[in-house]
Amino acid sequence: MRYLTAGESHGSCLTAIIEGVPAGLPLTTDYINLELKRRQGGYGRGARMKIESDKVEITSGVRHGRTMGGPITLNVINLDHQKWLDIMNVADVDDQKKELRKITRPRPGHADLVGGMKYRFDDLRNSLERSSARETTMRVAVGAVAKRLLEEIGVEVASHIVSFGGIDVEIPENLTVAEIKKRACQSEILIVNPEREEEIKSYIDQIKKDGDTIGGIVETIVGGVPVGLGSYVQWDRKLDAKIAQGVVSINAFKGVEFGVGFEAGRLKGSQVMDEILWSKEDGFTRRTNNLGGFEGGMTNGEPIIVRGVMKPIPTLYKPLMSVDIETHEPYKATVERSDPTALPAAGVVMEAVVATVLATEILEKFSSDNLDELKEAVQQYRDYVKGF
Repeated sequence: MRYLTAGESHGSCLTAIIEGVPAGLPLTTDYINLELKRRQGGYGRGARMKIESDKVEITSGVRHGRTMGGPITLNVINLDHQKWLDIMNVADVDDQKKELRKITRPRPGHADLVGGMKYRFDDLRNSLERSSARETTMRVAVGAVAKRLLEEIGVEVASHIVSFGGIDVEIPENLTVAEIKKRACQSEILIVNPEREEEIKSYIDQIKKDGDTIGGIVETIVGGVPVGLGSYVQWDRKLDAKIAQGVVSINAFKGVEFGVGFEAGRLKGSQVMDEILWSKEDGFTRRTNNLGGFEGGMTNGEPIIVRGVMKPIPTLYKPLMSVDIETHEPYKATVERSDPTALPAAGVVMEAVVATVLATEILEKFSSDNLDELKEAVQQYRDYVKGF
């Protein structure tokens, strides 16, 4: 499975084309729209979420509620585009209209300046429009298709916030993936510990009053993963590496770890490695899951545990200093729009991205022209692994 996204933040629409989804997968716009709604929710979101109410349109690849095996095209209309018709016109316009909302003052932490240098823009809006996190709308739409596929083969994906702007969130022990998903979805800040909800909301309110922003750490957990996804034979076939690339490709994500992650650098080997167990009922398992479900770049049958760190949103209502590209004069950075935090939404995006990488890997490993063919192949493989 592969996909491309297209579209700008204030363009007419956002588009994704997905290729490689098996024929026969039940898929509806309602299912995708639920995921898009999750992305637009969360405490701390700003004005754009009040403007848009993202709804997907499926224009190819699905008939009578099931995929046909061909490319799937997804479109989401940007309602805000109606206010930007001249500014974002695809046709050539006169010089006066070209000056509308022209950007020559790059914002620190954004793609504005470097994108302008790379692509030789005198209007940095060209950088801003495509680099905007609005693009993650289509990542979530694609991820919804991936999750629909994973559900069919018994793979569950959930995300929650484990650290919110420096406030660590205690996680109750022995929660299943389904329980984590349920608790996180019931929380406005995507946490599984409701006792911390009001404290963190108050913190977000204070950050907004201060004109500042915060980031945090998202944890995605995947249960029911078949053993042996990925490979050790080449560097670019290691599945944990593919997931890491997917996570840090999300806007504002700056790091990733699996299992105990960076803490492994402070521990002894005896405290990190997961001892191997065997039983007639379950086959091979691990006593612990410190390695986050991976050994040698391959899944080992334990739940995948991956965390990504999101930096604070760089657009501040307490602007930082920058330099105008035309005059080279210093100034306080402009504010296009900003939220005190988008961490809950980022958790939804990360969940979608991880699901997409996993679905792609599964479709590469197993015969999958048709959904029934895929399910049979996965079950036969699971039976083989259990009896190994």
